[in-house]
Amino acid sequence: MRAPGIGRTAGTIADLVGRRLFGMAGASVDELRQARRALSKEVRELPPRALIAAAERVSRMPRPGHRFVAYELILRHPSAPGLIGPAELARLGRGMASWDAVDCFSIYLSGPAWRAGRVPDSLIHRWARSPDRWWRRAALVSTVPLNSAAGRGDARRTLRVCRMLEADRDPMVVKALSWALRVLSKRDPEAVRAHLAARSGALAALVRREVRNKLETGLKNPGRRTPKR
Repeated sequence: MRAPGIGRTAGTIADLVGRRLFGMAGASVDELRQARRALSKEVRELPPRALIAAAERVSRMPRPGHRFVAYELILRHPSAPGLIGPAELARLGRGMASWDAVDCFSIYLSGPAWRAGRVPDSLIHRWARSPDRWWRRAALVSTVPLNSAAGRGDARRTLRVCRMLEADRDPMVVKALSWALRVLSKRDPEAVRAHLAARSGALAALVRREVRNKLETGLKNPGRRTPKR
């Protein structure tokens, strides 16, 4: 149940964010993050439910970097991340239509919520079966926080999602599958080697190549100096 006045407070904050983002077309990630940091200071004391409601409004705005800023405002709020569950994710993810929006959503919100047990496996599996390419990508990228430095590693749940999408040849999904397996390879290389051996025939050539490179050299593409997604 929302506290009295939360809609007005959320609307006021959303309007503030919208005004700050107006005219920032072409802004770099660093510039958007600088704007977000200033906003985070102003909303730090806002009740978490109000902040999430404001972020939901911002995520629907036709503004440069609107989803990036909305998701980071939640991520950097003292207590809002702990309130993110299936209902909030459905609202915050509605209308995602780019890889950068999906990746911010999955790394900042859905993946950590899944890792913390606030999101059931069944929800991620439902995304993996979605006709929408962006929700399918979100299912895969949500595995990344399971195996990041903040997580404990989870080969079972990661590989389950990877198997669900191994036949998908949408480029956005294929690249996310490679990313999911490469991140897991840092936590559990033997599980990834076994997966490649068992499922090699079903995986896209790009996935096989990049994941093997990661296992053998530590890089996605050894010809480059630094690894990239």
